[in-house]
Amino acid sequence: MSHFTHPWDVTPAQARAIQLQGRARVIADDALGRVGRVAGIDVGLEESGAVSRAAVAVLEVPSLTLVESAVARLPTAFPYVPGLLSFREIPAALEALGRLSAPPDLLLCDGQGYAHPRRFGLACHLGVLTGLPSIGVAKSRLIGTHGPLPDEKGAWVPLLDGDETIGAVLRTRGGVAPVYVSVGHRVSLPTAIRWVLACTTRFRLPETTRQAHRLASGPNPRA
Repeated sequence: MSHFTHPWDVTPAQARAIQLQGRARVIADDALGRVGRVAGIDVGLEESGAVSRAAVAVLEVPSLTLVESAVARLPTAFPYVPGLLSFREIPAALEALGRLSAPPDLLLCDGQGYAHPRRFGLACHLGVLTGLPSIGVAKSRLIGTHGPLPDEKGAWVPLLDGDETIGAVLRTRGGVAPVYVSVGHRVSLPTAIRWVLACTTRFRLPETTRQAHRLASGPNPRA
């Protein structure tokens, strides 16, 4: 499989152009095989933002048992620019993924996928770069509108940008705020919703995200 590549030392304008190029490579249909290992990816900051600490937590499904993890630290080279978060976080995420004994079967990213102004959020970007199936699971809405969402776990409504469905607003726990699910790469939206729910227990966020967040933000994890 031919993967997307590009330079990282770019201006914000060049980064937006890269997003538009990468968008054409996103596969929004199911093209994933058997899924036995699902990885959560999160990126935190150290040293007042000068260092990015990326963590990958690999869980076996359906038990959601942590079977492998990796942490990588790299200097933060790209500024914080809304809509360009992937250029700030993905270099460290790629380094962490490269430290695993084997690639996971599916990535659940703490961020947007297709629900992005240029339809190329972090989950799309990382999926297209690695060729791995990926899903965006964001804690907040970047763009789009939606109708009322029922309160029971598993309920969802489309996230719309005009007439286009760009994701789903998904209730993972009754009585708490929803998450925003969107296609990353090689996964359809219905399948993305199913996998997010399969990885969610009694908390709002999937266990993949929770485990990765502990590693990315916790005190002095082992690198």
